[in-house]
Amino acid sequence: MALHEPRVFVTRRIPDRALRLLQAHADTRVWPDPLPPIPDALRHECARADGLFCLLTDHVDAALLDAAPRLKVISTMSVGYDHIEVDACRARNLLLGYTPGVLDDATADLAFALLMATARRIAEADRYVRAGEWRTWSPDLLTGAEVHDATLGLIGFGRIGQAVARRAVGFGMRVGYASRAPRPEVAEPLGAEYLPLEALLRRSDFVSLHVPLTPETSPLIGARELAWMKPTARLINTSRGPVVDPGALTNALAEGRIAGAGLDVFETEPLPMDSPLLRLPNVTLLPHIGSATVATREKMARMAAENLVAGLRGQPLPHPIP
Repeated sequence: MALHEPRVFVTRRIPDRALRLLQAHADTRVWPDPLPPIPDALRHECARADGLFCLLTDHVDAALLDAAPRLKVISTMSVGYDHIEVDACRARNLLLGYTPGVLDDATADLAFALLMATARRIAEADRYVRAGEWRTWSPDLLTGAEVHDATLGLIGFGRIGQAVARRAVGFGMRVGYASRAPRPEVAEPLGAEYLPLEALLRRSDFVSLHVPLTPETSPLIGARELAWMKPTARLINTSRGPVVDPGALTNALAEGRIAGAGLDVFETEPLPMDSPLLRLPNVTLLPHIGSATVATREKMARMAAENLVAGLRGQPLPHPIP
């Protein structure tokens, strides 16, 4: 008796090349809606699936796994995998894949774009023009902060943090970093100085976060840490939303205890429309687009598809979750 063709469920529309790769190796069902499937729908779709291609918006938990007895491999189109209950998956001997190292430069570009936007008040200036408020040039109109010769503090000095440091050096910035341990082999060529967290925050004109979401970093930046920052400093977050206490940040921005913030990630996504952050002029808000370039998203999708195909064929995943 012939074996059944493996079935794969894809939780959102993905780039065509990756989709064709999946379709060549499996009966592939793609969730048709622009919003992710709710948990009941996800469990229903996975009930007969051998493979799951998911995104960071899809929570993979024990309830889902119990509803999907045929599932062999799960591949997420993301670098982070805190949306997957890894222990529950491994207890069921599932293969797990992700897409490491693919979005370093795209995310570093966006982090530096947010740094520049907050320094020079780009979003405020855009709103000012669109509202018809621009009547003349004046010496104090929307004045911002210098970037060159400023001090950038990086919290986390992995691949993305190092990529941001390289960009900062090109702008003539001084770079400091805080991490679990000094990284002299990569820091010295960049002229980056290792500092304890408090000293880094007190010294920096811009602080950019590049840490994973763990129990130790949730949150890492709260009222105490924000109080260490200069009143002229700006905070940039392209890592994970819960790394920053949103209430403490809102208060610091509203009270002028820091000058501004640039955020691509939030504790709750999408950002609720009643969030007080939406009413503050000194924060730039983006919809989690750190990796959103055509080339990067295509590569992420291809890597995730290659993981899934390898798992379905009983082969080692090229990019397994460690």
